[in-house]
Amino acid sequence: MSTKRVLMVVTNHTSISEDHKTGLWLEEFAAPYNTFKEQGYEVRTTSISGGKVELDPNSIPEEETPNWKEARNELENTEALTKGIVDEDYDAIFLPGGHGTMFDFPDSEALQYALQKYADQDKVIGSVCHGPAGLVNATYSDGTPIVKGKKVNAFTDEEERGMGLDAYMPFLLESKLREKGADFVKADSWSDFSVRDGKLVTGQNPMSSGSTAEKVVQALKE
Repeated sequence: MSTKRVLMVVTNHTSISEDHKTGLWLEEFAAPYNTFKEQGYEVRTTSISGGKVELDPNSIPEEETPNWKEARNELENTEALTKGIVDEDYDAIFLPGGHGTMFDFPDSEALQYALQKYADQDKVIGSVCHGPAGLVNATYSDGTPIVKGKKVNAFTDEEERGMGLDAYMPFLLESKLREKGADFVKADSWSDFSVRDGKLVTGQNPMSSGSTAEKVVQALKE
């Protein structure tokens, strides 16, 4: 059986406001990265514009996390996502979150190309927390939103308001996914919750990183 290949795409956006830095939320990348590597999958890490990926300062553990070291090294000098990379043969795409994704995922031409291609080919699409910001403009080639009629989850409006960052966001993620026709399902704020609908897997918050990745693995094994 051939080795499964997973394409991970992360944000490069680093600020919410002048005094509020953001970026990639580390756990949402590192936990799934480790899950995929433990399965023996080939993982390729890309970002929207390439180069060193900045982490949301609030996501950096106070104590060193040795088993995240390899994942962190992947972020030192990433490739920019291109249509050429997308056209290589990957079995799944995975979008970790961090508030940065709200700014550079929705309108990334390469990412939207990837999501349309994967949706049209019924390949596995996974995302967690704010990662589903990449899904809000994603459509099948006929223009239908890929989340329409699907059970979908993401960082909730309640969680966003709880952080006091709702006023700084270009949109509220839960509300926008609902607008696009998603059957949005959720659990209590800050609880581990993820949902799979066919080949589409989404998770609610950083605590859901592991369970989201496990559902991606399940989808890849079927």
